[in-house]
Amino acid sequence: MFQLTAGRLCSLLTKRTVMAATSTSVRMASHGHEVTEPTDMSMPMYWDRLDTPLPDRPYQDTLTASDKSLKQKEKGPWNQLSTEEKLALYRLSFGKTYAEMKRPSGEWKSVIGGIFVFFGLTGLIIIWQKHYVFPAEPHTFHVDWQAKQAQRMLDMRMNPVEGFSSQWDYEKKQWK
Repeated sequence: MFQLTAGRLCSLLTKRTVMAATSTSVRMASHGHEVTEPTDMSMPMYWDRLDTPLPDRPYQDTLTASDKSLKQKEKGPWNQLSTEEKLALYRLSFGKTYAEMKRPSGEWKSVIGGIFVFFGLTGLIIIWQKHYVFPAEPHTFHVDWQAKQAQRMLDMRMNPVEGFSSQWDYEKKQWK
């Protein structure tokens, strides 16, 4: 019986918090803040893409009076239109030309700059860790220690058949 009441209590509390959250968002929206209109994604949209030459709708939907008169002239013979009028008609239907879409942008500069900043910060972190976090290099890594260790292994004739000492000529005192 206690579990049932605890479950009902939790559901009532969650409903109450949801109601409080939605009422505060409504209140926040009504205090002079503008609410943006949602975009209807089921309607045809315009985009400039090289792989899709004809978008679903023209670039400009709302036409001014001069644009409407230009659209009426478009229905007539095109040799009577001037170059500026043809360009204006093109700009009513399309936002960019193919040359404008293919024009390289300077985005690569910011990407390369970001990569170099990332590498620089990573290098600084590695230097900091090497200096403050990691312990000092062991003395066995030094060249003089390794030379002494190799000489000790030769003096002990360590693995004389197939190992380290088999490559040393003991009469000539040199590597075979």
